Amino acid sequence: MSDLLITVALLVPLAIDTFALAAALGMAGLEPRHRLRVSLVFTAFEAGMPILGIVIGHAAGTVLGAWAGYGGILFLLFAGWLLLRDSGDDEADSKRLRLLAHARGLAIIDLGLSISVDELAVGLSAGLLGLAAILTVSWIALQAFVATQLGLAVGHGLGAQARERSERFAGVMLIVVALVLLALRLLKV
Repeated sequence: MSDLLITVALLVPLAIDTFALAAALGMAGLEPRHRLRVSLVFTAFEAGMPILGIVIGHAAGTVLGAWAGYGGILFLLFAGWLLLRDSGDDEADSKRLRLLAHARGLAIIDLGLSISVDELAVGLSAGLLGLAAILTVSWIALQAFVATQLGLAVGHGLGAQARERSERFAGVMLIVVALVLLALRLLKV
């Protein structure tokens, strides 16, 4: 049961971040005919990066032993920080998202990796915390697809400030999850 609660606690911030990215694409005027392709690209990267993270996290967990959970918490704090930090260049972010919407072939890989760094950190945390890989990645993929579809659908009605607030809220949520896990670990609950 605790693994399920931890997984859900990880999914909500990721869904909010994915929604914010997709809403930015919707604001940029992504044509409805491209929505499914963009949703599948987002889903592939946002589910693929945690797979890599989980594999690395499980391997590191065997080396770290009892300290692996603390490593997972540290990576959650890092993921939250990534979402909280201001990139400083909203125009570059907007340009990158527009490129992603229309990218084909190898160009998608570079752009897709740039939007899924926080998923890698969450995957590392999941691996270090010993969460079930298949279940975790399946839920991440599902939330990525649904959040992308919702973000693209309503993005044209959202402003840039709402998108930024969503990303910051997701970052705060990940940090809170990390702090709660740390408290539970320290209290041995």
